[in-house]
Amino acid sequence: MQLNDSLAHQDPAVSTVPVAVVQFAPGTEPSDNLAVLREHVRTAAERGAMVVVAPEYSMFAVTRLDERVVAVAEQLTGPFATGLGAIAAEFGVYLVAGMVEQVEPGADRIRNTLVAFDPAGTLITRYRKVHLYDAFGYLESDVVQAGAIETPATFTVGAVTFGMQTCFDLRFPEGFRRIAAAGAQVLLLPAQWIPGPAKVDQWTTLVRARAIESTVYVAAADQAAPRGAGASMIVDPTGRVLAELGDEPGVLSADIDLEYLATVRITNPSLALRRFAITERVAE
Repeated sequence: MQLNDSLAHQDPAVSTVPVAVVQFAPGTEPSDNLAVLREHVRTAAERGAMVVVAPEYSMFAVTRLDERVVAVAEQLTGPFATGLGAIAAEFGVYLVAGMVEQVEPGADRIRNTLVAFDPAGTLITRYRKVHLYDAFGYLESDVVQAGAIETPATFTVGAVTFGMQTCFDLRFPEGFRRIAAAGAQVLLLPAQWIPGPAKVDQWTTLVRARAIESTVYVAAADQAAPRGAGASMIVDPTGRVLAELGDEPGVLSADIDLEYLATVRITNPSLALRRFAITERVAE
C-alpha cells in the first residue's frame, strides 16, 4: 500500500485528535468494572479526549484464566458490550476496551476480544487476539481461542486512522507493521501485562520500538496493579513518551498530530523503504 503523508493531503481541522488511556484494576464482577470504567471515561472526556482506550480484560480479570472466565463470557450484544456502548454515547467518545467474548453457548473456550464503539454507542469494529500468551509459565490457549487472521481492524476519527492489537501481540512486530501498512497512524494496545522480573522494562522498550519502526503513535493501556504491571503510556512516532503512569489507576492524555506524523515519516520513511511483505504463517 502506498502511503501519502504529504501535508497537502491533510485537513488541519481534523488532523489532531485528543486520545486518553485508562489504567485501572478490573475485578471479577463485570458490572462493577463498567462502573469504574465509566468514571475514568468521564475524566477523559472532561479533559477533551475524543478516543479513550481501556485495558485488555476490562470486563473480567484474574491472574490465571480458568473455568471462571468461560462462565462469564458474553456475546458482543451482551450486557458488558452494551454497557460500553452506553458509556461511549453518554460522554460522546470513541471507546475501545477488552472483553471476554463467548465463542458459542456451551463452548469450553472464549475469545479475547477488543471492541470499539463510536460516540453514538454503535459497535464499529472488533479485534480478536491473534497471539495467545503461551509464555512465562502461562497457557492462555488452554482457555482462549485465537482470532483468525483478518483484514486489520481499523476505524477513523477525523483524518486519523486507528488500529488495534492486544498485549502479547506487542512481541510480534510484523503485526504492528501490517496494520501500519494498511493505513493506521495510531496503534491502540489494551493489555494485561503480567508483572514479573524485567517485565516493565520489556513493556516500555517494546512499546517504544513498535512506534519507532512503524512510525506510528502507540497508546498502550495496561491494567493497574496487582494483576497488571501498569506503566500505561502514549508514545509518539519517534518513540518519545508523551505521557505515562506507574502501577496505580489513572488517566493519561495526549494529542495525535498528523502534521507532526507527516514530518516524522518524511524524515524517516521506513514504511516506504521497506523491502519485505508480511504474510500469514500457517499454524502447525
